[in-house]
Amino acid sequence: MEHSAHTGHHAEHGHHGHHEPQAGHAGHGHGGGTGWRTAARATLHCLTGCAIGEVLGQVIGVGLGLHNGATVALSIVLAFVFGYALTMRGVLRAGLSFRDALKVALAADTVSILVMELIDNGVMVAVPGAMDAGLGQLLFWVSLAGSLALAFVVTVPVNRWLIGRGRGHAVVHAHH
Repeated sequence: MEHSAHTGHHAEHGHHGHHEPQAGHAGHGHGGGTGWRTAARATLHCLTGCAIGEVLGQVIGVGLGLHNGATVALSIVLAFVFGYALTMRGVLRAGLSFRDALKVALAADTVSILVMELIDNGVMVAVPGAMDAGLGQLLFWVSLAGSLALAFVVTVPVNRWLIGRGRGHAVVHAHH
């Protein structure tokens, strides 16, 4: 059912041939056309929002001397907010209502952001002293950069799998 709805919407707006070749039908559940490049681009898009929220949450939490749990919670909330906001910005420009744009963002990004946040925050908590390091300490920034890089590497295959099944960022492509 979802397959035909996306295909119809995609076709009615005349979006033919402007996607990269391996992404051709990735948003429509045809797993064979889903490439690693498409998944990496979707993950990079998601990582951008996550990184903004994560860095901002860590900086605020560490800067204010919040408990580690509060800092992690703040980082996660902000990562979801910025991740969804970046996706919504694009689909709002395509003419969707705020409510519909929010639905698309939730469908497109929830799993990806969740995986990234689990990896990213897990690394930050696991690295001895990273959460207690000050903003002026190299340990904090190296741990944060490493955690984001690892989150990207782990999330690319997740996004490839989702896009190949018409889920995740494939939902966004129906609105471009």
